Amino acid sequence: MIKSMTGFGRAEAVTKEWKITVELKSVNHRYLDLNIKMPRKLNLFEGQVRNLMKTYMQRGKVDVFITYEDYTAGSVALKYNRDLAAEYLGYFKEMEEEFRLKNDIGVAALSRYPEVLTMEEQPVNEKKLWTCLEGPLHEACRRFVDTRETEGRNLKNDLLTKLDALDEKVSAVEARSPEVVQAYREKLEAKVHELLEDSQIDDNRIAAEVVIYSDKICNDEETVRLHSHIRGMKKILTEKEGIGRKLDFMAQEMNREANTILSKSNDIEISDIAIDLKTEIEKIREQIQNIE
Repeated sequence: MIKSMTGFGRAEAVTKEWKITVELKSVNHRYLDLNIKMPRKLNLFEGQVRNLMKTYMQRGKVDVFITYEDYTAGSVALKYNRDLAAEYLGYFKEMEEEFRLKNDIGVAALSRYPEVLTMEEQPVNEKKLWTCLEGPLHEACRRFVDTRETEGRNLKNDLLTKLDALDEKVSAVEARSPEVVQAYREKLEAKVHELLEDSQIDDNRIAAEVVIYSDKICNDEETVRLHSHIRGMKKILTEKEGIGRKLDFMAQEMNREANTILSKSNDIEISDIAIDLKTEIEKIREQIQNIE
């Protein structure tokens, strides 16, 4: 199913020990760019997080926000550095004797000296923590993909409408081209009559000039290829995934054909249609930039 590159997903898991929240949002990008922000305690899972997310998405700049709350009372522990405290006291004793000052250091004061008392995080059960994180990750990704698919359906319908309109304009070029050749023949005959002032004109000579002219302005190849590209683009829109780059390449080819039609034309009506073709193709390309 066609997917947009714009998406959003959010999920959370709450246990007696932890609360983990995962939020995803994305915008257009040529490749998949994962920007993951999460607490330091979860950094060891970054590789697993990236691998999991790559199974849900192929393109887009995706911002990932993971928050973590620890409800366990034993998540940190107070550590007393006995040796360091003794070393502090030893220096205080030396200072007392050297400078003949009163050593009035108390327990409360000593405990405030650097590294005497420290808070240490206790090791966690990594397997259990990953299980808690994995659930909301999957759920957020599924919701993220759902929003992309919903937007993708809207993009597909809009593109199909634009392609139908484009096809009609190509047909208008095809319908107009024979009229341009006939108008040239009539203009050429009138000019020859005016110059020669003679009703007897060599039809073969006129026909040869008209053939040369029609060859010069002929856009049959371009219109046939445009019809083919339009059908090809509609077919690509029925594919399941990874179609953005294909559609972008096809749009470039369509724009090239429209440019050729415009460069060949010396008829104002065909020129106007060719300009409309280029405008519509550019609108299609802009929409394609939103597709994964």
